[in-house]
Amino acid sequence: MCGKIFRFSLFALGALVLMSSASYATNPKQLGKHGDWTSYSLSENGSKVCYMVSKPVKAQGKYTNRGEIFALITHRPSENTRNVFSYITGYTYKAGSDATVTIDGKRYVLFTQDDTAWAPDANADSKLAKAIQTGSKMVVKGTSARGTLTTDTYSLKGSGSAYKAISKECGI
Repeated sequence: MCGKIFRFSLFALGALVLMSSASYATNPKQLGKHGDWTSYSLSENGSKVCYMVSKPVKAQGKYTNRGEIFALITHRPSENTRNVFSYITGYTYKAGSDATVTIDGKRYVLFTQDDTAWAPDANADSKLAKAIQTGSKMVVKGTSARGTLTTDTYSLKGSGSAYKAISKECGI
């Protein structure tokens, strides 16, 4: 659990820096559009960050209001992190709940905090990153704070090319 909190704290800190002041982070530069994924880089506190992002091709659930939904893989070479999978779900997760990712029949469990879910450790991140690059379909399931079940389906078309672009840009 300590590792989860540390990873969450690093991510939250990075997100706050990105949102709080333009002097700390530059606007993202699009590296390319790769099928259903897009690759970007930016400078955060003088260090390069590279990430790939996609939106679901299908979002299901009995909800009346839901924000933006994104799946991301991020490299931060200056922090010695790569392949960090994060999922922004567009609602607040049910406290203490897990989310699941299924890629071509292989299931992964994510921990949740507020509106984001992450893999539990770097090893799981790497497995997810590899599965996303080589898979064809990804399904993410979660439960909102109000108990609403959601199922989001992603095409993985172009994910391998997007991954290569962010890895090249960040020297990984």
